Amino acid sequence: HVQLVESGGDSVQAGRSLRLSCSAPGYTYSTYCLAWSRQAPGKEHQGVAVIFNDDKRTTSYADFVKGRFTISEDNAQNILYLQMNDLKPEDTAKYYCVADAKAVVPWDWFGGYSSRGQGTQVTVS
Repeated sequence: HVQLVESGGDSVQAGRSLRLSCSAPGYTYSTYCLAWSRQAPGKEHQGVAVIFNDDKRTTSYADFVKGRFTISEDNAQNILYLQMNDLKPEDTAKYYCVADAKAVVPWDWFGGYSSRGQGTQVTVS
């Protein structure tokens, strides 16, 4: 398992932006399937965005964040990012970084990832 540490969560007003980070000291991100998932109180986990472990590092997004959120990685520093723009109150949730050495199908299945961070809280008012 990969130890994942998220940061960047905060309380912000609607319309503002945040960037979440996820570091994995000692591991090479470029071979992993990486994703962000979120869970609001009393609700199921939702897959937010993913970088597939294919040659092109293809990305995919949940419909509810398309055009607002961007997932990216810095392979030199082993950091995964989630740039979140135009935040809405319904984006309020705890955001988790997840990773797995194999492809997870479907990608938004939180339980399919063998490595998960502790989460970082995002609150939008």
